[in-house]
Amino acid sequence: MGDDDKDSGHDDMSDSSCNATEDEDEIRIQLGPKMSIREHFEKDKDDESLRRWKEQLLGGLDAAHVQEHEEADVKILSLTIVSDGRPDIVLEIPESGNPKERPWFILKEGCKYHLRFSIKINNDIVCGLRYTNTVWKTGIKVEHRKEMLGTFSPQPEPYEHEMPEETTPSGMFARGSYSAKTKFVDDDNNCHLELNYAFEIHKEWAN
Repeated sequence: MGDDDKDSGHDDMSDSSCNATEDEDEIRIQLGPKMSIREHFEKDKDDESLRRWKEQLLGGLDAAHVQEHEEADVKILSLTIVSDGRPDIVLEIPESGNPKERPWFILKEGCKYHLRFSIKINNDIVCGLRYTNTVWKTGIKVEHRKEMLGTFSPQPEPYEHEMPEETTPSGMFARGSYSAKTKFVDDDNNCHLELNYAFEIHKEWAN
């Protein structure tokens, strides 16, 4: 949602890679069979150093209270837009991934801001959670950004993940309506959220 090109995973209209498909093929390492947290706890349980490492990774999670299934339950609870000198814009994310409000939010042209996501992880570790965001204006793709968020273990409280700072474009042609699609996908190619929304860039912040 900005014109900051410092992130190597970011493309804009001046980059020929803008014409690439949204879901690019990636080389993936072939992994062994996936195990549940409970199975990980039981495996090599007599190795003290491995046991301590697993406990550190899982943040003291009690495997006895983890459901016996292998899939991580990932919920993206909210999106917060943070800009210095302005009240935070907190947006609850609907389970459908399709906010009813159009536009969902309004940004000021030329402003610096960053995004903060609240992420809840249940049941199992999620590995290699990635964020992708694609933006269109009048049907033309103007931005495609990718960001590796990392690996998360389940815990009672949501994670608060801060994204790098961005700057909205400015000028007469930058102002107007945009549509966007955001995805959260893990290393197993599970899509935990596909968020489709619209936003606008104005000369000033909305009152």
